Amino acid sequence: MPCSTLVGIMRLKSWLFACLLVAVSTAYSQTSTPEARAARAYQIASQGGPLALRAFLAPFPKGADLHVHLSGAVYAETFIRDAGEDGLCVDAATLSFAKPPCAPPLVPAAQVSADQGLYDRLVNAFSMRSFVPTTGFSGHDQFFSTFGRFGGLSKSHTGEWVDEVASRAAAQNQQYLELMDTPAFGHAATIAHEIGWDPDLAKFRQALLDRGLRDEVPADREHVRTAETARRQLEHCGTTQAAPACQVVVRYIYQVLRGNPPEQVFAQTLLGFETIQASMDAHEPGFVGINFVQPEDGFLSMRDYTLHMKMLDYLHSVYPKVHISLHAGELAPGLVPPEGLRFHIRQAVELGHAERIGHGVDVMYEDDAPALLKELAQKHIMVEINLSSNEGILGIAGADHPFPLYRAAKVPVALSTDDEGVSRIDITLEYLRAALDYHLSYPELKQLVRTGMEHDFLPGASLWAAEDVFVAPAAACKGQPLGAEKPTAPCKAFLDSNEKAAAQWELERRLRVFEAKF
Repeated sequence: MPCSTLVGIMRLKSWLFACLLVAVSTAYSQTSTPEARAARAYQIASQGGPLALRAFLAPFPKGADLHVHLSGAVYAETFIRDAGEDGLCVDAATLSFAKPPCAPPLVPAAQVSADQGLYDRLVNAFSMRSFVPTTGFSGHDQFFSTFGRFGGLSKSHTGEWVDEVASRAAAQNQQYLELMDTPAFGHAATIAHEIGWDPDLAKFRQALLDRGLRDEVPADREHVRTAETARRQLEHCGTTQAAPACQVVVRYIYQVLRGNPPEQVFAQTLLGFETIQASMDAHEPGFVGINFVQPEDGFLSMRDYTLHMKMLDYLHSVYPKVHISLHAGELAPGLVPPEGLRFHIRQAVELGHAERIGHGVDVMYEDDAPALLKELAQKHIMVEINLSSNEGILGIAGADHPFPLYRAAKVPVALSTDDEGVSRIDITLEYLRAALDYHLSYPELKQLVRTGMEHDFLPGASLWAAEDVFVAPAAACKGQPLGAEKPTAPCKAFLDSNEKAAAQWELERRLRVFEAKF
C-alpha cells in the first residue's frame, strides 16, 4: 500500500475519531444534568494539572470561611501602608513597627516603600513568605511571631481590613465569613487583677459584674458596628457603584486570649459571653460566637487548658445560647509532651461545649481516638480544616493530616484559611490542596461547602431536613428547585424567618448558576 494512501487512511480515522468525540460530548451534554457536566469539567481540569484545576475552582461557590483571624487575614502590604498613614516608625533591626518619633535608627513607615530591600524584609517578617526554618526557629515560631511585629496599628483601620478580606472572598465566590477579632477588654482585665483569682466561678462572675464589667459591653458592640459601617462605605453598598464585597455577609467571633493569667482569661471570656448575649437579645448582627486563641502549646495555654474548659462549662450554663468554637488539637508530636496530645479535643467538646473544633490535627493521638471520632460524628461537631496553616505551623500535610480520617468517620468538615495574610494564601488554594492531595470528587467538594454553611452561627433553622444530610430540604421548601429565584410562598416565608436557611438557599442558587455554565 502506498505511503500516501496509508497517511490518508490514518487522517480519515483521526477525523472519524474526532467526530465521534464531538458526537458523544454533544449527546452527553444533552442528556446529563448540570451537576454531572460540572463534575466532568472538574475531572478534565484535574487532568490538566494544578493551574487548570485552580481556574476551575476559582469561581466555584465556596460558601463560608468559619475559621479566619482578621489580623492574620490581612496582607503585609496593607499593614505597611496603614503604618505610614498612622505616622508609625519601622525598626529595621527587629523588623517591627515602633511609635514615633522616628529618629535614627528608626525609619518613618511612610518612607519604607522607597527602600525595596527594607520593604521586602518587612513583608517577609510579617508573613511566611520566603521563610525557611533554621535551627531553633521553626515555621511555628515564625508564624506566631508575625503578630507582634505588625502590632500597634490604629483600630480605625478595622473596617478597611474587613473590606480587604470580604473583597478577596467575593472574588472567589464566597458568601459568608466569621471573622475572629479581639475588641477592647482593658477594663475587664483591670478589675479582674484587682479582685484576684477566685476558683468559685459563680462568685467570681458576680464580683466582676458588681465592679462594672458590663460597662465595656457597649464599646465592644460598637467596635463591630463601626467596622461594618466603614467597610460598607468603602464598598459603596446600597448604591449603583456597590462592590461585589457587599454581597459577602460578615459576622464576628469574640477572641479570648488564653495565654494570660486565669483571672484575666475568665474576665475576658465573661465579657465575651455578655457582649454576644447582648447582641443576640437585640437581634443585632455582630458577634455570634466565642473562641480561645493564641498558641495552644504555650505554657499557660497548656497548664490551664482544663481550667479554661471548666470556665466555659460554667459560663455555658449561664449563657446557653452563646455559640462556642474552640481551637483544639493544633498540636503535633514533639511540640508538647505526649500527655499534652491526649485530651484537648475531647475536653473541648465535653467540657467546653464546642460546636466546632478548629484544626483538630492531633485527634489520632487522643485517648481512644476511634471513640472520639465516633462522638464527633454523632454530635455533629464540625472540624475546621486549615491545610496550609497546619503545614506551615506544624509541618503536618498529606497523608499525615487527619482530614481523610475525619471524612471516613463521617465527622463533618469544612475548609478554612485560618490566617490567609500571614500564610500568603487564599481560600481557592485550600480547595486546590484538598482536591489534589486527597483526590476529592466534585460531589465531595459540594459536600464541603454545604457543611460549612450548615455549621455557621447564623440564627434560625437549617434549610436541610436532617443535619449534615444534604439530600432533602425542610418541609416548607420541598418540591421545587433548590436555590430557585422565586421560591414558593411557604418556602419564602421559611427563608425570611431563618437567616441560616436563607444563606444556604443562596449557596444552592450559586451552585445552580455555576453548574449551568457547563
